[in-house]
Amino acid sequence: MLYAILCYHDEDLVGSWTREQDAAVMSKLAVVHDKLKKAGRLGPVARLLPTTAATTLRKDGPPVVLDGPYAETKEQLLGFYVVDCENLDDAIGVARDLGAANPGGAYEIRPVGLFQPGGPTK
Repeated sequence: MLYAILCYHDEDLVGSWTREQDAAVMSKLAVVHDKLKKAGRLGPVARLLPTTAATTLRKDGPPVVLDGPYAETKEQLLGFYVVDCENLDDAIGVARDLGAANPGGAYEIRPVGLFQPGGPTK
């Protein structure tokens, strides 16, 4: 089953890391990525640009497009993984491996219902 592992963190804190600090975290994450890729379990991975680059579509009343995320949260969605896992415990294990490589923040784990027009779902 596919699971989305959503990475949340304080983007101001992550944005304050030096290039060396960021590279060290990415190097540790690459070890986990490589392990999953070699096992054929790693799907799309995305590191999102800062929320200052976001655009929001508000659907209340007439739809309105606004600059910015307008999220009232302490942690922001900074990226995500799609990983093929046997079950939730397996997905939690992957999130733990990612968490060991990436200090702070939180991982939200959700099963993915994959919809492909005209194709099978997984």
